[in-house]
Amino acid sequence: MSERKVRVRFAPSPTGALHIGGVRTALYNYLFARQHGGELVFRIEDTDSNRFVPGAEEYIIESFKWLGIQFDEGVSFGGDKGPYRQSERRDIYKQYVKQLLDADKAYIAFDTPEELEAKRNEIQNFQYDAKTRGMMRNSLTLPKEEVEQLMASGHQYVVRFKIEPGQTVLVNDLIRGEVHVQSDILDDKVLFKSADQLPTYHLANIVDDHLMEISHVIRGEEWLPSAPLHVLLYEAFGWQDTMPQFAHLPLLLKPDGKGKLSKRDGDRLGFPVFPLEWHDPKTGDVSRGYREDGYFPEAVINFLALLGWNPGTEQELFTLDELVPLFDITKCSKAGAKFAYEKGIWFNHEYILKKSAEEIAEHFEPICREHGVKDSKERIVQVVSMMKDRVNFVKELWPLCSFFFEAPTQYDEKTVKKRWKEDSAAQLTELIGVLEGIDDFSLENQEQVVHAWIEQKEYKLGNIMNAWRLTLVGEGKGPGMFDISAFLGKEETIRRMRRAIEVLGAPHSAPEGATNAG
Repeated sequence: MSERKVRVRFAPSPTGALHIGGVRTALYNYLFARQHGGELVFRIEDTDSNRFVPGAEEYIIESFKWLGIQFDEGVSFGGDKGPYRQSERRDIYKQYVKQLLDADKAYIAFDTPEELEAKRNEIQNFQYDAKTRGMMRNSLTLPKEEVEQLMASGHQYVVRFKIEPGQTVLVNDLIRGEVHVQSDILDDKVLFKSADQLPTYHLANIVDDHLMEISHVIRGEEWLPSAPLHVLLYEAFGWQDTMPQFAHLPLLLKPDGKGKLSKRDGDRLGFPVFPLEWHDPKTGDVSRGYREDGYFPEAVINFLALLGWNPGTEQELFTLDELVPLFDITKCSKAGAKFAYEKGIWFNHEYILKKSAEEIAEHFEPICREHGVKDSKERIVQVVSMMKDRVNFVKELWPLCSFFFEAPTQYDEKTVKKRWKEDSAAQLTELIGVLEGIDDFSLENQEQVVHAWIEQKEYKLGNIMNAWRLTLVGEGKGPGMFDISAFLGKEETIRRMRRAIEVLGAPHSAPEGATNAG
């Protein structure tokens, strides 16, 4: 087994948006493949034609493109072991259904849904297995001629796997160790349906994994109950030597309470559970996506990588390439991982800090242009460098720093009440005179001249600075005052100050231009 080339696969069903839990499964497969110099295959499991949703396949591919998870072969990526879409492999599966039937490892069942329902009502906890198959309508109980006649007449049927009782099935799991299951508790699962001439998940997966030489099956914990059946199918085909190694990942759990993370949890608590925004073609509903909510793909990858696994160190920030050598599938938690969505926000903030002002400005510039900003890219970069450490998302920058590009038209009432003193108008008029006399309007020179003037006049530094900020910003926010005035330049700084003095005047009552907004 250790000498086999590592080949893993991610095989979603095109039944809607890709859940964030599926993204983590794909990520872990990617990390495992890269770590072992292996290959990652992208397969589409579309055997359930009733659940097919148009656009879902393209959505899944676009999601991984955004996240930077690259596949080596598969649907839309090419490769020599295709087709990689299960609906295009019908004839392949039929050969293997016949092989099981010929070897008496499977049988044909003609029971109608109504007959099955009647049996469930008759027998408590009914399951189709060694104990009950003898009382049902199938090729084990019916004469061969009748079976052939029913099939010839187009009677619908299914092919069931014949599970022998009294066996202990061993599932070797990289995360959970050895899992022993008694075959008596397993039912004779349906492997093929004549209605659509397609196999079920169980048969298609086994055949595809074998033919595509998959060495490791890394999937969600919800598939663990299927593992014993899959082991038995490998044995039925005589493929024991090529059976993949299993690893069943812990579930992603609700941030609060118990149970598996669902879209409803995201809607209820205000976070996305899909990588990209999803427009449901059937209902018209639009679901939030991490991309559209303003998350960086690196932050989403970093956040997901540490849900159910950690490197055993204090380090939390990792690039995708840094995760590859560190990832250890055997160190994944057996217990479910709480989806602490706030941590995802924290990661996004950390990536804003890590990225240069130029990188963040690439995302912020379109927002500025939407608001009519005509300043150069360089000036937008300047603003970003002053303000990016204050936000979790790029979209939060505009309300925080629009004052750099737009002069205030109103002044926050609470700030006016607190910061605009009796002598503010007179002092700031004086300050205008000081600023007018400065030829070198650089941050450092302004600071030196203004501080010298305040000392000389024995004014309170806080009173001057707070009132000055109000005139330039419209409220009590923003970076250092000299950062703001140096960015605005002498002419715009003085223009804003004059207007504020005119509007605010003496603070006997709330002036006309004051507002409680902001």
